[in-house]
Amino acid sequence: MWNEKLDRILGAFFAIGTAVFIWFFLTNDVFFDWTFARHHNVLSWYIRPLFIIPIGFFAFKKSWTGIFASIAGLFTSMFWFPIPEVSNPQVVEFLAFEKEWIISAWDPGKIFMSLSVPIFFGLIIMAAWQRNWKGFIVIIAAAAVLKVAWSVIFSGEAGLSIIKPAAMGLVVCIVGVCIYWKKRGSS
Repeated sequence: MWNEKLDRILGAFFAIGTAVFIWFFLTNDVFFDWTFARHHNVLSWYIRPLFIIPIGFFAFKKSWTGIFASIAGLFTSMFWFPIPEVSNPQVVEFLAFEKEWIISAWDPGKIFMSLSVPIFFGLIIMAAWQRNWKGFIVIIAAAAVLKVAWSVIFSGEAGLSIIKPAAMGLVVCIVGVCIYWKKRGSS
């Protein structure tokens, strides 16, 4: 039988596993390069925003395991797909920028941008937990717009390469929330 204690333990396992993955990603050059090579496959760009749906669903269900397993899936999905045989030059340029940004020195801007990720997760989890679906949609829409804006402002034209995956992810998330909201009632 599923209980709160087991849910918290498994949720903590996935949260710690995700933190270990991020630490290993940032500290092991071989793994970092291996992961980024696979991240050139834009399928990972399209799948990552879709993890917002299960994060919201499990927050609605108040399942820590579901929330943190979904977050782990989002982070690890960047290497699920094989290295593409051919990459779009904008994708290559954008990922070169992103890779350089990740390994660059820490400054206030990088600290702020890095903190925006857990803040985003906290806000969408809180909105879904409280069944605030309008707030949930506003948060994911704002995050998508800010991610695109950051990408274009800091990497130039190469940043335009994320518009389609971000827009598609946003539309799917909004449609998914609206369908779920309509089926459950607007409570």
